[in-house]
Amino acid sequence: MNRQEIEAEIEDLKADYTRLSADLEKLNYVGANTEYNEKELDRLANEISLLRQKLQNKS
Repeated sequence: MNRQEIEAEIEDLKADYTRLSADLEKLNYVGANTEYNEKELDRLANEISLLRQKLQNKS
């Protein structure tokens, strides 16, 4: 992956993270099960972190 591809992937993951975060708030509001969303948010955060590390290594 080159620098631009990594940056694009980070932006996509951040958009997914934002969407899931909003969904989680709605689920909390109605008292629904939030376990899947919480796990997915953790996975996305870890993936973003790894990509940011790759980006720093490319500098």
